[in-house]
Amino acid sequence: MATVPVYDIEKNKVSDIELSDGIFNTEVKEYLIHEMVRYQRAARRQGTAKTKGRSEVRGGGKKPYRQKGTGNARQGCIRAPHYVGGGTAFGPTPRDYRFKLNRKVKKAAVCSALSARFKESRMTVLDQINLDKISTKAFADVLKRFEVENVLILIDEANPAVELSARNIPSVKVLRAEGVNVYDLMKYHSLVLTQGAVSQLEGALEK
Repeated sequence: MATVPVYDIEKNKVSDIELSDGIFNTEVKEYLIHEMVRYQRAARRQGTAKTKGRSEVRGGGKKPYRQKGTGNARQGCIRAPHYVGGGTAFGPTPRDYRFKLNRKVKKAAVCSALSARFKESRMTVLDQINLDKISTKAFADVLKRFEVENVLILIDEANPAVELSARNIPSVKVLRAEGVNVYDLMKYHSLVLTQGAVSQLEGALEK
């Protein structure tokens, strides 16, 4: 097991913690991370794009001119796709973009993403994150102390002071440990998590 230091919000080392190798120090499988990001992005797509086909546009019920004798190409309807105002050929229709991924694949992808942040030395463990009041400035000072800017913060339980203090900082996202996902782990440059969040992740991912 890898051992990492645990800090308080003043950046004083308070203890050490052992991390599970199966979660934080496993092989980084980039193809699994890629599949999981595709899965999450596909699930977020609305899939509501729609165009009208030739049978759905208004008008065009009558043959525009007789079949023979005019010198023009034969036509059956002025709402065919090659006419202005005609229907769209092979246009999009509402659909669901989601696809299936096995539970083991999802879990392995999260472990790979966590391991990537650990191996890149972009992960910091805090004993807890407590603020006396909701204050964006106070929260920004904590981040400055640890020299992180673009950062995902995982906490173990609801903490309104922290969640609301971070809300106005565009490059920071606070998530509860049960909401950890590969897309956010990859989107943010650094990862900060509480000791309680580490325990929750190990308990959930080792099952």
